[in-house]
Amino acid sequence: MALLKCFLKNSALLALAAAQALALQLPAGTEIQIRLKSRIGSKVSQPNDAVEALVIAPVMAGSVYAVPAGAAIHGVVEQATPSSGEQRAVLLLRFTAVDVAGAPARIAARLTAVDNAREKVDAQGQINGILAADTAAGKIDAEAARLGDKYGGLASLLSSATKAVTRRVDQEITYEAGVEMTLQLTAPAFLKTPGGPGPLGNLKPVADRAALATLAAGEPFQTVAQKPPKNSDLTNLMLIGEKEQVEQSFTDAGWHVATSLNPVAKFETIEALAEDKGYNEAPVSVLLLEGRPPDIVFEKLNNTFARRHHLRVWLRPDRYQGRPVWVVAATHDMGINFSEANRTFIHRIDSSIDREREKVANDLILSGHVTSMLLVDRSSIPQHAQNATGDSLATDGKIAVLLLQ
Repeated sequence: MALLKCFLKNSALLALAAAQALALQLPAGTEIQIRLKSRIGSKVSQPNDAVEALVIAPVMAGSVYAVPAGAAIHGVVEQATPSSGEQRAVLLLRFTAVDVAGAPARIAARLTAVDNAREKVDAQGQINGILAADTAAGKIDAEAARLGDKYGGLASLLSSATKAVTRRVDQEITYEAGVEMTLQLTAPAFLKTPGGPGPLGNLKPVADRAALATLAAGEPFQTVAQKPPKNSDLTNLMLIGEKEQVEQSFTDAGWHVATSLNPVAKFETIEALAEDKGYNEAPVSVLLLEGRPPDIVFEKLNNTFARRHHLRVWLRPDRYQGRPVWVVAATHDMGINFSEANRTFIHRIDSSIDREREKVANDLILSGHVTSMLLVDRSSIPQHAQNATGDSLATDGKIAVLLLQ
């Protein structure tokens, strides 16, 4: 009987191994980009609370679309510890399944990053909250003291603002629906069948590829800062559609319209810096394209002003099949520091602007407002450049063209 049991057990293991060999495998280390569907946090969540999210970028297994954008992903809160005095808030999530082709597939995944967050994620996937002492208020105070003699007026303003807001710093971890994260598989995942391209599969071929490619390749490729006038961001997207379609596409993808530079916005920016909090309508510096400021500016933040996705959009005089043409320069702010040359705090960007091009395209395609897409080569575009504040820009020179509905 023991021999029979052993044989049956080994047969079952062999059958499972054979089934897994036929299944599509996602190796350990595979990244999954997700977006929360509900609010979670160190103070608002409890252990074992369900966490629901959706995949926001296709997951590939080689050249195969394994998990489509839009797929539901499931997890739980493993730990939620509120902040207490000098004790950091803690939030630990565990993701266990993703819906592929109508059925849940088991996964083991660790959180590796929270997009545009002020908190840090450790090697175990635990999110560790901030303390008041960690905020930009303390750093700005230090900068103000150091720069007091040279920039007295700015130092005084910064010092006054930081003292006024330091006591209001919220140390809790709170992520609203729409916050985006990166997961990494800690073990191979086996899918019974590929999930397919998802929303990408709904895109239609471009009717006149040659004409559209010629138009896109001929658009201006580099912006110029207004003050001082220096070459700056490169254009990396083009949109075809009415203004209302452009605005609705970004709104449905979770982006916000930036406010213009004015005294109130400047003060709110300083407050956001000092308190280390988000500011969804924060102004951006003015960049010109062929002498014109942008017609619209969109941005996507989380809970800190220091990090944000943002892009400037210019209406062009050209038209494609009778529809308006818009050119976009998109970058990702990764941090902020004080520039003595510019006498202000400036953002530092991710030099890989192609990554931001892909992020914007994925967002708009998932929103359901894109009918067609074309990636156009621009052989004359420099693959290495600098923006007006000295950050490096690296690109393959291509521009993503999205036709909107």
